[in-house]
Amino acid sequence: MDSSRLQDTIDWLTDGSPSAPTPVALIAQTCERLAEAGIPLWRVAAFVRTLHPDMYGRSFVWKRGAEVVVNTADFDIEESPEFKRSPIAIVYRTGKELRYRLDDPESRRFPFLDDMRAEGVTDYILLPLVFTDGSVHVSSWTTKHPAGFSDEELAALRRVSRPFARLGEIFALRRTAATLLDTYVGNRAGERILAGDIRRGHAETMQAAIWLSDLRGFTALSDRLPPEIVVDILNQYFDCQVPAIRKHGGEILKFMGDGLLAVFPIAKDGGNLGEVCGRVLEAAREARINVDAMHFPSGEAVERFRFGVALHIGGILFGNIGGMSRLDFTCIGPAVNLAARLEKIAGQLKRTVVASAAFAGVMDSGWSDLGEYPIAGFSRPQRVFGLSDEASL
Repeated sequence: MDSSRLQDTIDWLTDGSPSAPTPVALIAQTCERLAEAGIPLWRVAAFVRTLHPDMYGRSFVWKRGAEVVVNTADFDIEESPEFKRSPIAIVYRTGKELRYRLDDPESRRFPFLDDMRAEGVTDYILLPLVFTDGSVHVSSWTTKHPAGFSDEELAALRRVSRPFARLGEIFALRRTAATLLDTYVGNRAGERILAGDIRRGHAETMQAAIWLSDLRGFTALSDRLPPEIVVDILNQYFDCQVPAIRKHGGEILKFMGDGLLAVFPIAKDGGNLGEVCGRVLEAAREARINVDAMHFPSGEAVERFRFGVALHIGGILFGNIGGMSRLDFTCIGPAVNLAARLEKIAGQLKRTVVASAAFAGVMDSGWSDLGEYPIAGFSRPQRVFGLSDEASL
């Protein structure tokens, strides 16, 4: 083993792996450097748990001569027989390293090592990656060398794992920050906040198609049902809309009780206006189908749900608004106010999807003129349109 190359790798990791700006690049370049130093690596993996509402963690797997493979696991993995019977689970639980020579009969207790044995692996070591908060993550290192890892090579892997863990933690924290921002404020706002746009008053004007919806009869529903059931209904109800909105390029800005505010950005030159409105309409139709199919048992009856969504186009002010150190990244403006008023009119007309004249005017057909209505706070009545394929409900 080339001790000089090994030290160069450790120094490179200590310096923050300047040539590896991503977790994939980090594991690939670390393994390549160690191989060049003479450590006969075959397969290396890192398993990092993460703070994510839907994801337990991610794995990064490097194999000699192949690209790094990234996989994700949901929270069910902890209860799966495969995970419970894996050596990784032991390291997560104990925080201690674990090594098996694959000619040792004891290694046959783990089905995963049967797969490694079939690949010709001779030695397998798991090293804990302990983050500064005490949380334990795991790295695994294998070789196909007939003699397995030497004591010198094992000592080198242990030395490397410490700075490797520090960088793994930095990448994990960055991902956690991005995930939390995406989860709670949306992708576009999250990107701006991470870029340093955090001062009160920082805002930009933009043109957007605006989506504002709510659940019909939510107040009465909340009064009749236990709070935990109401929360479950709301989650199911938002699941009927959020995937459709995101699939068609929208960004969820806010949940307000049973209300949902989303925007679909329009290019500054307006060149994609028709395409954006088409996507918004597809999302509205998908959400309508989803909510129509939604039901919930409540006592002897089955609750069935309806919602309303108002669509509008206009300029919005998008940015940080709030009081001193407590800010909200949201959008405001007359266009948002009009969308909110139109949504109330949708309820009065017993319509699911209504649109302003500005939105309906972009589409060639498909809308019925429902008449003009006075709008609180606006000097003139506004013309309201409903989908032609939808009668009042």
